[in-house]
Amino acid sequence: MIELDDRRRRIRDDARVFVREEVLPVAAELDPRGEDMPWSLVDRLGELGYLGATVPEEHGGLGFGMVDYCILIEELARGWLSVASVVGRGNRILEEVLDTDELRRRYLPRIARGELICAFALSEAEAGSDVANVACRAVETADGWRIVGEKRWCGFAWRADAILLFARTDDPPADAPHRGISAFLIEKDRESFPEGLSGTPIDKIGYHGLTTWELTFDGLALPSEALMGERGEAFYGVMAGLDRKRVYTAARAVGLARGALEDALAYATQREQFDHQLADFQSIRFMLADMATSVEAARALTLAAADALDRGGRVDREAAMAKLFATEVAERVTRDGMQIHGGNGYISATPAQRYWRDARLTTIFEGTSEIQRRIIADRLVEDGLG
Repeated sequence: MIELDDRRRRIRDDARVFVREEVLPVAAELDPRGEDMPWSLVDRLGELGYLGATVPEEHGGLGFGMVDYCILIEELARGWLSVASVVGRGNRILEEVLDTDELRRRYLPRIARGELICAFALSEAEAGSDVANVACRAVETADGWRIVGEKRWCGFAWRADAILLFARTDDPPADAPHRGISAFLIEKDRESFPEGLSGTPIDKIGYHGLTTWELTFDGLALPSEALMGERGEAFYGVMAGLDRKRVYTAARAVGLARGALEDALAYATQREQFDHQLADFQSIRFMLADMATSVEAARALTLAAADALDRGGRVDREAAMAKLFATEVAERVTRDGMQIHGGNGYISATPAQRYWRDARLTTIFEGTSEIQRRIIADRLVEDGLG
């Protein structure tokens, strides 16, 4: 179990106050209407430094390690999953392609100031879990690149300052389909798409507050310097960042589960049926006990994986375990939270149903539960229990 020192408790407590006072009221108003979070809330994330939480201090960021980051993300997701996800958009580019000093000097200060919130365009209709199946093409021209193809599940694309695009620049050899994928940074104005790029919002059952887009690239022209890193080698950057993204998603799931638990506990101690509080009934008390135990276990596993990432080395098994366990805990705990609320858990006026709708997604993105089980099993067969 990771013990929180004074600095980490301050990270947690400051974020908790921010969520209680500024995030939850906005989520309660806008999520039932399926609306995006206002720019005023995004700006506050920048003012607090959260959009550059993992950026090193020498570049103007908070310099958070992975444990610090997961503590922050749990608190933000407890308020609204989309808020935690926008913070991920601010920090994610650091993990994918900024692997040289020159790129870090160029982009990290802007990320730290909240001036470069980056959407992420990797998935396609036939390239979800199978990242190597990317078909969107980047064709080299005399003065840069021309992009043709489609992308799906690109959150915040319209509002972002940039889109990090993964496209195929070269045909791969038959024995290495992951080769030939390159990364491009498409800088753009907020709330617009450049010429050659259009988008259609995807209608989702949850994960409101952050619109997700299907993108169509119809000859989008990019300058040569838009290429990030080495041509044809971006797949490795994606894979290298997956462990961090999975632990980050586990932290988001813990936040959702904790929100469901806290609201269910408050409801059970206030709601009366048959002249008793709901919390007086053993069935409800046992359900709350199981929920609380699951949340604590998920947090412990998540922070342990985060600590392993901070210490370095191979942690794909630990990251997969944290992601698998925390997200499935979140789905179960948020479902039970709705059950405790009864009919009131099924209406948009209470957040119980929002936690469940959002938790369901965490078992899918950043690698489904089935993918996580495969990774864990492969490592067990390869290395044993260890």
